[in-house]
Amino acid sequence: MTANSRCSAAEPPGLETQRREIESLLRECELRAGDSWYVMERRWFEQWKEFVENGDQNSSSFPGQIDNSELFEDLDSYHLKERLVENEDFVLVPAEAWHKLLAWYGIVDGQPPLERKVVDLPSTLKVEVYPVEIFLCLHSNMENVITAQFSRADTIREFVSVLIAVTSLNISYENNLSTYKISFNKPLCVCVCVCVCVCVCQTVIMETRNADGTWPSSRPQIMNSVEDQDSYRGQPGVCGLTNLGNTCFMNSALQCLSNTPPLTEYFLRSSYLEELNFTNPLGMKGEIAEAYADVIKQMWSGRHYSVVPRVFKTKVGHFASQFLGYQQHDSQELLSFLLDGLHEDLNRVKNKEYIELRDAEGRPDQEVAEEAWRNHRRRNDSVIVDTFHGLFKSTLVCPECHKVSVTFDPFCYLSVPLPVSKERVMEVFFVSLDPYAKPVQHRVVVPKAGKVSDLCSALSEMTNVPPSQMVVADVFNHRFYKIYNADESLSCILDRDDIFVYELSVQKEEQEEHVLLALYLRERSHYRDYGSGSSSYGTSLFGHPLLLSVPRSSCSHEELYNLFLQRLARSLDQTEPLGGANANCTDNVNPLDSSRVTDTSSGPAAEQTQQPCETTEEENEEDKQEEACSPSPPANEQPAKRRACRKRRKTLFTIQAVNSNGTTERGVGEGGSAVSFSSQPYVAIDWDPEMKKRFYNENEAEKYMKHSSMEVPQQQTTVQLQECIELFTTVETLEEENPWYCPVCKKHQLATKKLDLWSLPEVLIIHLKRFSYTKFTREKLDSIVEFPLRYAHSREEPPSRYDLIAVSNHYGGLRDGHYTSYARNKDNGQWYYFDDSKVTYASEDQIVTNAAYVLFYHRQDKLRKPTLPSPITSPASSTEPASDITSCNDDDAELGATSYLTMETD
Repeated sequence: MTANSRCSAAEPPGLETQRREIESLLRECELRAGDSWYVMERRWFEQWKEFVENGDQNSSSFPGQIDNSELFEDLDSYHLKERLVENEDFVLVPAEAWHKLLAWYGIVDGQPPLERKVVDLPSTLKVEVYPVEIFLCLHSNMENVITAQFSRADTIREFVSVLIAVTSLNISYENNLSTYKISFNKPLCVCVCVCVCVCVCQTVIMETRNADGTWPSSRPQIMNSVEDQDSYRGQPGVCGLTNLGNTCFMNSALQCLSNTPPLTEYFLRSSYLEELNFTNPLGMKGEIAEAYADVIKQMWSGRHYSVVPRVFKTKVGHFASQFLGYQQHDSQELLSFLLDGLHEDLNRVKNKEYIELRDAEGRPDQEVAEEAWRNHRRRNDSVIVDTFHGLFKSTLVCPECHKVSVTFDPFCYLSVPLPVSKERVMEVFFVSLDPYAKPVQHRVVVPKAGKVSDLCSALSEMTNVPPSQMVVADVFNHRFYKIYNADESLSCILDRDDIFVYELSVQKEEQEEHVLLALYLRERSHYRDYGSGSSSYGTSLFGHPLLLSVPRSSCSHEELYNLFLQRLARSLDQTEPLGGANANCTDNVNPLDSSRVTDTSSGPAAEQTQQPCETTEEENEEDKQEEACSPSPPANEQPAKRRACRKRRKTLFTIQAVNSNGTTERGVGEGGSAVSFSSQPYVAIDWDPEMKKRFYNENEAEKYMKHSSMEVPQQQTTVQLQECIELFTTVETLEEENPWYCPVCKKHQLATKKLDLWSLPEVLIIHLKRFSYTKFTREKLDSIVEFPLRYAHSREEPPSRYDLIAVSNHYGGLRDGHYTSYARNKDNGQWYYFDDSKVTYASEDQIVTNAAYVLFYHRQDKLRKPTLPSPITSPASSTEPASDITSCNDDDAELGATSYLTMETD
């Protein structure tokens, strides 16, 4: 069965019946825990809806087989893409509706049905689009991990069944809260450790009981070690973190916090033990604080090259479901959760009192700010507040009565926007009207908020082709994913899309109507697709599709054949011996000899057989017409001989009308009869494999050229950190979804709002908002932000002077990326580069890059001088691994030698 044919065990019902049955199931089916629903690509489902609402059984809108290709990261693992959005990327249908659609249309070969369970979460029922991944490993061999997927609706018994299947163990278990006894074939006893239940924890560690009856996990965890870990003595804090599987985001955040002196010293002194808050309903029963303390103590013991933060990862996933599994996440999101969790676990306020907030009402800012800070400390008092919290001044102005409201609000970090360019660079392929010209790849600059017509205008300046003669299309998998109108927004075109711009023939106003033909190339298989219930031959798409503008009167079969033949001139191989103009009786075919168009039936050319040369009145008439049309027929060639030769000649391809997916074949008429097309016709030319092999040059067809614009390196945008802060403090108007209630007007208003930095904390965290999400676009801003290593904040008197102490970096794009960090060791003042378990020396001139994502600054009046000499560093040593970072010297780091940069924020 091919991917482009109908697939059904029985003929589907009428279109109205299909529509009515599916709509009824979607309308009446309710979510019930444990039920199965199915994920379907939204584009295919919308095509099906159009087919059953507006089409007929032969409609060109026939959707073809169910195809979820766009939902997968790749077609090998069939893993779902991250951050898919319901009703934008996919739709959910109940099981009964899915099985009906599957029976009527089938599914592309190899693709698995995306069955998902309905789970009963604490506050709602929802379809679990992304299943839980559980990693199974032995405590003695944590590097060898087996991955399995489960639904949150699965039971322990189902988990054990999978465990048996993937590990070949004989397992018996007893329900004893969080411990399950498992037996090997040999008389060994192991323990499966989980937090609450296997479905939530995701990490299952199987361990062998010690000889003394204890479990290995009851001992302090000795993490990723060398052969003789006990003999290693390194610089405390210079310690890597093992990547547990896409956990580089967590490692990066942990390294930055680990190198924040006041917080680390607090945990190393074990001050947290006296302040653990086990009763705070907003906290995590002290578990996050304890898990974090364990990691910090091991990293600063000086006894490990690298540690494995597996227990910490498990705790985070237990209390924050967004971090469950081993998908890539955001280091700033993890940092935000961790700071909040540590604060609530260590909050010295056991019973939070209710405090009514007051407006400034004309009082001096200093008085209102001090009152706001006192109120904040009455409910929030922890080492996190001591170290990271500051105050915003928030000014709201009513656009109607001009009421001014001033409040002061605490913050833990600043999330500052990057100045966004109003222009965008796009790469497109231009396909000329000249059939012998190769496609040319161009790089054009267009308005970010522009339209498709702006893209055509920009390309017109490079090609000298009028924009009116261009049509833009997104090509995917040998077919048109979408053909754009000139007034459509460019925001719906993603950078990863393959965009082709086609030149169309000139259409004068006085000429007749033209039809825009979308042309697909297909290769027929040698066998009929009997399994589909159709007598048609299986086909597969290949090559790049084409768009052509054709006068409606020229849509006869013969004229279309001639047009397509000329349009493919560059791809046709003329090295075969070709029949000449004297029309000798051979089976040779001249690809560019359009006069050889004869049999155009929908069957394969290979089935066109030679017929006996019997003369009929109709054939005599054909001979007369051929003689009249032929420029100079040879005098010695008889009409019957010409007729016999014509009967044996083969066409290179046949023509079929298809839908937008390249399926649903319908004949387009024969001979000179005009073909009737819809508003957006799709046509396929079907090649017999032998003819394609002989005459179609795929290597030549795939070639393209690069325009000089592709050679010009894209300029890296550079902005100053001060610009980001000024943008953060710029006056803005509130959005309609988040209005402000004016106490004078007694209604919600879209007030103007301005934030100012009133007081800054001891450690200032600045998050650079590099990731931008809109309805159509998801992008990462790779601008270089020039941030100072030392600066003074001039809002305060005297100005607060800060030193940079750590940076979390993000490399790559939205779907794939890697986090690392730079950090300055508090004991010796040396900068290090942390890349998961690998640690290398770094220098200050390496730190400012376009990967910088989260910045950590420490106020200088709280900094203490390094207690250890800085190690000897050189260009060679800057790339040495952490295991070689052992040497030291007596040179102290010069902290005051660099001039300060002043940051104006008011």
